[in-house]
Amino acid sequence: MRGSEGKGEGPAPPRGSSAMARDGSRAGGRDGSRAGGRDGSGAGGRDGSRAAERDGSGSAPGEGTGPPAPERVLFPPTFSVSEIKNKQRRHFMFLRWKQQQRKEKLALKKKRRKEREALGDKAPPKAIPKTIENQRVYDETTVDPNDEEVAFDEATDEFAPYFNRLTVPKILITTSDRPRGRTVRFCEQLATVIPNSHVYYRRGLALKRIIPQCIARDFTDLIVINEDRKIPNGLVLSHLPDGPTAHFRMSSVRLRKEIKRKGKEPTEHVPEVILNNFTTRLGHSIGRMFAALFPHDPQFIGRQVATFHNQRDYIFFRFHRYIFKSEKKVGIQELGPRFTLKLRSLQKGTFDSKFGEYEWIHKRREMDTNRRKFHL
Repeated sequence: MRGSEGKGEGPAPPRGSSAMARDGSRAGGRDGSRAGGRDGSGAGGRDGSRAAERDGSGSAPGEGTGPPAPERVLFPPTFSVSEIKNKQRRHFMFLRWKQQQRKEKLALKKKRRKEREALGDKAPPKAIPKTIENQRVYDETTVDPNDEEVAFDEATDEFAPYFNRLTVPKILITTSDRPRGRTVRFCEQLATVIPNSHVYYRRGLALKRIIPQCIARDFTDLIVINEDRKIPNGLVLSHLPDGPTAHFRMSSVRLRKEIKRKGKEPTEHVPEVILNNFTTRLGHSIGRMFAALFPHDPQFIGRQVATFHNQRDYIFFRFHRYIFKSEKKVGIQELGPRFTLKLRSLQKGTFDSKFGEYEWIHKRREMDTNRRKFHL
């Protein structure tokens, strides 16, 4: 029998009882441990630690509770806007930062203005802002109006006949070979600014052949407008018959139709000329070249002004008409065109690209090492 084969073992318990025992022990163990952990040690540990942190009971037993400790504020780590990889988010954060900077600057400005108004006459003088212009490195060639050597040079240079009223300016404006539409329109508008000027469009004729013809026809100056990719990018100004010749890089050209709030077309009156901030010997020579393009006696009834303003060795040209609004107020209208020049070289004599002798050449790597060093 099976009972004898079981080696004296008792009757086996029914299957239902063993299953109940296993299920009961497992359920009891799981439910008891979990309930005890949640309701007892778990809840007590969490609630007790939080209460200890709030009440300051983390100190040694027996000590007083005391005032509650202040909460610590954790700031985010410092980061740069450039570290944001998302381009749109980076741009948005940058604009937000710039806006905050402007608000702080405006608030500080208002605060200082209120302080000055409160102090009245006792307010300290305004601080002079530091700019590249007022921190300019002194140039030993700066012109002194009372210098005898400068006066002698001006009386004997190539522009002396013009300033002694012995010659009348007559200008020839030409272009590079086969100019395009924008360059042609720029030359036409430039001819309306400079009195007694004539426009000639070149077609395969070398400058060395043009200069003798200009001298034979009593032209006093030659202006050559160069272009690249249909855009004017260079200007050569040669004073006849003995030079000098200046080569400029031209940029930021705006024609009349491209200028906002422009006035009516300029008239044929001789404009006034303003030469501003040409202080060195080189700048003095360049300023005299520009002055020799215009007649001596301007017609003030036309109320037109041609301005050559030198700032950081960039020459800005503007052409305006001024209007008297009242006895104290004057308004101006820009007539155009406008452009910016940068001197590249100054050559003795007329134009000669191969054998010409240069007085000054702009060398970027040698001359542009200091931002506060200017040459004009």
